[in-house]
Amino acid sequence: MALIKLIEKEEATGRIAEIYDTMMNTMGFIPEAFKIFSPSEYVLEKQFANLGYFMRHKTLGGKLLAFIRLLVSDQEECVYCVGMNSGILLQYGVLPDSLAEIKLNPAKAPLEDNELALLLFVLKVVKNSNSITQDDVNILKSLGWSDSDIMDATYHGTSQVGSDKLFNAFKIDTEL
Repeated sequence: MALIKLIEKEEATGRIAEIYDTMMNTMGFIPEAFKIFSPSEYVLEKQFANLGYFMRHKTLGGKLLAFIRLLVSDQEECVYCVGMNSGILLQYGVLPDSLAEIKLNPAKAPLEDNELALLLFVLKVVKNSNSITQDDVNILKSLGWSDSDIMDATYHGTSQVGSDKLFNAFKIDTEL
């Protein structure tokens, strides 16, 4: 049980109710990962907008984004997010045995070369943001990534750190 009072579907009003209705219509349920933000309509709205943006991203695919979330969450020891993103990656055909190996060596993630480079860059940022150099960015650009793509992927990874910390702090319930 979460340490803060979460707003359940039947209690939701206003914008929170609208967001919940949209989630029910598109996903069939309201993930705990969104209920945890419900005490703050502002934060829930921002998280919901981020979800929509990244689900429709023109260049960053769902598999890459799930690997970013999984590997950041593994580093942050967020059991909820590791489980959720492992399930998403299973839908992409990534088996649990492979995930264990990829957690130990992210360079083994089954991604296209340019996606793998972007994943490793994001993980480097999350581990030690001061270590990033112009060469790191130039390599990504040489692989076809735009400044916007690099920013979006890095934002996605660094935002995951914040979510992981909130989920861990407030003891999000595991849905798995």
